[in-house]
Amino acid sequence: MSVQTPITMRPPVAPVPLRQDFLGGLFVTAVAVLAYWLAADLPAGTLGGMGPGMMPKALALLLGALGLTLLFGSLWHFGERIRRWSIRGPVFVFGAMIAFGLTVRPLGLVVAGPLAMMIGALASDEVRWGETIVSVALTSAFCVGLFKLALGLPIPLAPWLIGY
Repeated sequence: MSVQTPITMRPPVAPVPLRQDFLGGLFVTAVAVLAYWLAADLPAGTLGGMGPGMMPKALALLLGALGLTLLFGSLWHFGERIRRWSIRGPVFVFGAMIAFGLTVRPLGLVVAGPLAMMIGALASDEVRWGETIVSVALTSAFCVGLFKLALGLPIPLAPWLIGY
């Protein structure tokens, strides 16, 4: 008696324009083009004397390369078909950005940063709160060390506690 294996059915292949990786690559590339266009008037300077346009242009080029990699990779690999998506993610991520912008001046970086990250974590229904809290604490400490201590940027840490 021979053992028969069931025939596995592969889901039908979605047309390229309806694949998540194709649309994601297209979107990321479009954002990169927009970012580079918006930074086009800023002088880049040189590596020895960086101008205000160096970083935005470099990041736009890097983002564009990643978007094109995703876009062209979708032509050779079978990506997942675009599905109906929830509004939860964009709402909480956008809400986190708004909360940071509204609270960074009056409450400082030590409150605004963790608040924004916790609101952003609500964007996923798969969040693990223990890991999120550890990540928020480490990221907040890194941001305070980088932006306030190392770079000396005029960002208030905790004006309600230690002043500006």
